[in-house]
Amino acid sequence: MDFNMKKLASDAGIFFTRAVQFTEEKFGQAEKTELDAHFENLLARADSTKNWTEKILRQTEVLLQPNPSARVEEFLYEKLDRKVPSRVTNGELLAQYMAEAASELGPTTPYGKTLIKVAEAEKRLGAAERDFIHTASINFLTPLRNFLEGDWKTISKERRLLQNRRLDLDACKARLKKAKAAEAKATTVPDFQETRPRNYILSASASATLDGTSCPLSWAEWKEEYPGGWRPPCFFLLPLNPSVTRARGCLSLQKDRKLWNDEVDKAEQELRVAQTEFDRQAEVTRLLLEGISSTHVNHLRCLHEFVESQTTYYAQCYRHMLDLQKQLGRFPGTFVGTTEPASPPLSSSSPTTAAATMPVGPSVAGLAPPGEAALRLEEVSPPASGTRKARVLYDYEAADSSELALLADELITVYSLPGMDPDWLIGERGNKKGKVPVTYLELLS
Repeated sequence: MDFNMKKLASDAGIFFTRAVQFTEEKFGQAEKTELDAHFENLLARADSTKNWTEKILRQTEVLLQPNPSARVEEFLYEKLDRKVPSRVTNGELLAQYMAEAASELGPTTPYGKTLIKVAEAEKRLGAAERDFIHTASINFLTPLRNFLEGDWKTISKERRLLQNRRLDLDACKARLKKAKAAEAKATTVPDFQETRPRNYILSASASATLDGTSCPLSWAEWKEEYPGGWRPPCFFLLPLNPSVTRARGCLSLQKDRKLWNDEVDKAEQELRVAQTEFDRQAEVTRLLLEGISSTHVNHLRCLHEFVESQTTYYAQCYRHMLDLQKQLGRFPGTFVGTTEPASPPLSSSSPTTAAATMPVGPSVAGLAPPGEAALRLEEVSPPASGTRKARVLYDYEAADSSELALLADELITVYSLPGMDPDWLIGERGNKKGKVPVTYLELLS
């Protein structure tokens, strides 16, 4: 218990010294050791990395889970080191409602059959979303959290230690400066001459202060007791160290100067120790800050993986919705739309505009059954105004004989026919011919 109390008192003294040094630096009353420009740049880059990593992490969590209550729940489970329970995605919940509605409204009706088909597609979309969230959490969010909760905490701890070492170093510099100033002042103090009457007697307290006795001595007794270099005792206050003063006589000025020399030597020794500890801690902190470059490389790799998982997710969604669109287009129903085609949008990048600018060939009955349309497609010839080349972006599997299967990166010839859906073109590859979706093509000039 005694050792702990001593340590507590020592720590309190160090804390007080650092607080005084820090306060004096803030008010411009003390000098501050400045770090080099490279070290300051490393600190600024580390702080910027930490701040932006927090923002990216927070917004990615919002992207993957828009519900704030669900995010709080996942955070609590993570802190409690428990497995997060499986949660139904919005797409899967919508698929469940549509399936139940079709069952109640009649699965054999056109509306019920369409609900079932859409429910199946939404269920696949929900499963793809679940896979994307899981992959993004492992490959992207986890490394960001590990940096903030691991590497950054270590860097912050070493930076606090470096700050304390710097305050100790500056306090030692200030102490040495004051000691040297006091030593120089003590060196210039003139010797005192005797101006006191011969019959001057020291008080009992002064005598006790000088030689430990309690009875006063006359000046003659003083001369017999202290022959040689002793002078008449003239009392004044002389500081022995920066914080302690006591009453004594001008009997040993050389001894006081020696005390200040010892004080300067002690301050210089403490300064050397503080400088060594500061340099060691600065090197440790520098190595950790330079490791931020490795953190950037790791985050770059994680970012690539996040983009790949997001690309895969959206590609799956596109394929699922394209399949659903084709199923609904061939699905018999009672809904009949307008026979006049809608006006194409003004955007030059839209598939409708691209199809509208294609050369137009002889008319084909767009509302004819697929088999009949396939037969007529074989008899269609390219338009007189010419054709265009197109590069295939993705693989495409033909749904029936009227469509042309595609392979990614191959070149085909395409053109449009009057009355066709603007989202489709006629594609030719060698002796094969069929409808192809515009969204799978990149039209070449």
